[in-house]
Amino acid sequence: MSQNYTGSNSPLITTEPYRELPANRYVESVSDVSRQVDESENNRGIQPFLNDETPAALSVADAIAQMLVNLGVSYAFGVAGGAMASLWGALSNSSIDVLNFRHEAGAAFAATEAYFANNRPTVVFTTAGPGITNALTGLFAARGEGAKVILLSACTSAPQRGRWAIQETSTYTLPSGGIFTPGALFNYAITIESAAQLPQIFRKLALAMAQPGGFVAHLSIPTAVQTSLVDESISLPQLDVTPFPMTASKQAIAKSVELLSSGPFAIWVGFGARDAAEEIIELAERTGAAVMCSPRAKGIFPEDHPQFVGVTGLGGHASVLTYMEQQPPLRTLVLGTRLGEPTSFWSSALVPKEGFIHVDIDPEVPGVAYPHVETFAVRSDIKAFVEELLQQLPDAPDSTMPLPRPERKAIEPASEVDYPVRPEVLMAAIQKIIVEDTDAIVMAECGNSFTWSTHLLQFSEANRYRVSTGVGAMGHAVTGVLGAALASKSKAVAIVGDGAMLMNNEISTAVKYKIPAIWIVLNDARYNMCHQGMKILGLKGADATLPPTNFAMIARGMGAEAIVVLRESEIEAALQQAIASNAPFLLDVVIDADRPAPSGGRNKSLAAQGVKSSPASAAKQVSFPMV
Repeated sequence: MSQNYTGSNSPLITTEPYRELPANRYVESVSDVSRQVDESENNRGIQPFLNDETPAALSVADAIAQMLVNLGVSYAFGVAGGAMASLWGALSNSSIDVLNFRHEAGAAFAATEAYFANNRPTVVFTTAGPGITNALTGLFAARGEGAKVILLSACTSAPQRGRWAIQETSTYTLPSGGIFTPGALFNYAITIESAAQLPQIFRKLALAMAQPGGFVAHLSIPTAVQTSLVDESISLPQLDVTPFPMTASKQAIAKSVELLSSGPFAIWVGFGARDAAEEIIELAERTGAAVMCSPRAKGIFPEDHPQFVGVTGLGGHASVLTYMEQQPPLRTLVLGTRLGEPTSFWSSALVPKEGFIHVDIDPEVPGVAYPHVETFAVRSDIKAFVEELLQQLPDAPDSTMPLPRPERKAIEPASEVDYPVRPEVLMAAIQKIIVEDTDAIVMAECGNSFTWSTHLLQFSEANRYRVSTGVGAMGHAVTGVLGAALASKSKAVAIVGDGAMLMNNEISTAVKYKIPAIWIVLNDARYNMCHQGMKILGLKGADATLPPTNFAMIARGMGAEAIVVLRESEIEAALQQAIASNAPFLLDVVIDADRPAPSGGRNKSLAAQGVKSSPASAAKQVSFPMV
């Protein structure tokens, strides 16, 4: 058996066949090698295996399950149903861990976060009809976040289509375009009508999983096809799929060196640069460049580094604008960020005099957010680009001028009542107990949870902080925390609002599978970003309040451990109790709903897009900078 290692995201390729075990269970004959790969810190990538022998009397469902194992899939998340019973059974009798969730959207969010926790492709499985449509929001997020996720869904068999089958799924009931065909939602989508299609499907998926960037696929399998047998004459393709980094041309590197050598430059780090943390630190220290980051990129460049000037966009820091005003760079090197509204608010204040050098694996990204700004586009893997840059870019002279640093507003002493909890006090405790004293992944839900966490928490390591900016669906962190904890095999913490917790939680699922997820609920009985935003914009009459909810009681009712935190003096002990527990744990923190969150930049962006305040009520300045 040959092995081929080509880097941190390289798959292991083998052509060794599978052996059959009792109960029609198929596992890799190379499991020992798989474990060695798991243990290697130099190979955290996907591991597609493709073999050229298909066991006799293998059903389509069994063949698909085997193919997913071959692709390196460890986890499948979903909700079962009669139309996909055979596929569900095949997955359950494979080496894949199958987790049955309470809602398909939650399963898809968990699959997305599991991918980012271990860099292995994940599976979402659904039954027909509403199973598919329920999952679409989570899959939309997977595509936007750049995850590698495969949706397996059931659909109505051909003879029953158009005859009002239970949960009929066909062109009679659902649009084909975009759901069952490639498009904006799926990179690849196909309905499997015959086992003869499998070799080509396997080939496409293996090639896609070996490429850089995200990939979301949909395999729709009619109920009758799932149980059909794979003919002995059909063999799975033997592919030597060797991943390679997408590298820039010599001309692009030379031009980048020329532009960056012509004057002081800044580095704008995005989530796409998460595998290049060490190289970016070296680049910054050798050149003296100031570094800022998008919300999703927190920690890729250490936030306690003297060259870090702050987070941009939603929940960001005024220090970034101070830097751009006082020490403006000639150009900015953009690494792996789309510069969309959550990252930049399209602010002209963030545009350097001579424009951007924008590096991304997606050729459609550079120049889109700022179409009027001069942009030199480079299509490349970020790590490969920076490595090449380090070889050619001359060191810059040491600068004696200190750079602006993210502001840290002093927290006033607690009142005698010590109630309710101020969000900034809660964030300080999370920083101390969770960020600094553990290696837990920390996730923040959209809304005020996002802005408080992004603004006040500070990370010095990559891949510790997760937020969703492209889609920003409520319920992403609430349910995604299960996938993060499961795939990282460690604690994962979700900082969420009460609105998101009411919308879509998977506490029951965490209890069933003993997943060490922790929820910190900012309980203020409001959709508070909406409530505060409407007030700041001067728009009256809209109701964003919620009935008070005891989330700890709900969580305990589902079998989790939970406590209510009413006072600031109780926070640290509560967090330590959550970290020490081996069970799913919820902290129901009653917070001061009137503390203005650092979301001023979002309100300014809305106003710029045409949302206007009423003449009778001027918008009030919030206590955080309008970044």
